[in-house]
Amino acid sequence: MDIRELDYIIAIAEEGSISKAAERLFMAQSSLSQFLSGLEHELDSRLFVRTSSGVRPTEAGRLVTEYACRERLEYHRLRNQIQDTENLKTGRVILGVSTFRGTFILPEVLSAFRKEYPGIHVIVAEDNSMALEHMLRNGTIDIALITLPPKVLKAEAEAVMQDEICIITSPQHPVMKYAKPSPVHSRSGIAKYVDIKDTIGFEYLLCGNDTVLGREGRRFFREHGLIPKVYNGNLSAFFAATLGAEGLGLAFTYYCARSCFPEAEFLSLGEEGAIIDLGVCLAPGRYHSKAAEALKEVFSRVLRR
Repeated sequence: MDIRELDYIIAIAEEGSISKAAERLFMAQSSLSQFLSGLEHELDSRLFVRTSSGVRPTEAGRLVTEYACRERLEYHRLRNQIQDTENLKTGRVILGVSTFRGTFILPEVLSAFRKEYPGIHVIVAEDNSMALEHMLRNGTIDIALITLPPKVLKAEAEAVMQDEICIITSPQHPVMKYAKPSPVHSRSGIAKYVDIKDTIGFEYLLCGNDTVLGREGRRFFREHGLIPKVYNGNLSAFFAATLGAEGLGLAFTYYCARSCFPEAEFLSLGEEGAIIDLGVCLAPGRYHSKAAEALKEVFSRVLRR
């Protein structure tokens, strides 16, 4: 199989559907089905079982998919090594970042990177911080902006900035009567804080437990022995923040989102606030291209500024 055909197999396995894989690959479903039938005939084995909801891999299909992933990674590593001979004049780097945080942080970084390295293309992979760690470990991305310390990786990550998990709501929300001025010694840049026990009577809008905001929000409640009032507990970070900003509930968000919600109120969680560190991490145990190293340096320079 050539590189293009490796992508065909991986897309079918990841999408669980030939039609969805064809859409992702910008090709006709009939052409993808024809490719799969031809490969199954060549290998004399059924690779995917058709079901009412799509397809699922057989044991042979799982082996072929694992092979395709390994070969694609090897090709990606080879391409990185070859592009390094061009001394950052051409090439590409795959960057992982959460959709929510990337919205507010990434544009400035990518703008600075493009000015310095106009021939290097940055391909952005969006997912939550924990998923990005898995992608780094698997080698499907070159570099990622993640929450520190890493939960999955055993790798060094360079801290580049601090952010804060806080509550977002509207100025008219009744929780504001419990808000207090943040103390002068607080590391938080937020003007007001609230004790989480004073918020428990109000509805919360929570993100999924597979996200940092969802996991940390639930941890706050557990540590204080509180059970929140939740009707929507699996929202995306941006959707939860948008609803919170309109006063439709209390939502956990990052303070870096304040530019997108200028009319909303942001409240620290307690006097000291819930400060988190963000870091840039390269794929551990793998070849690091000059482009990935250059992007890491730009991240550090821009965000620390």
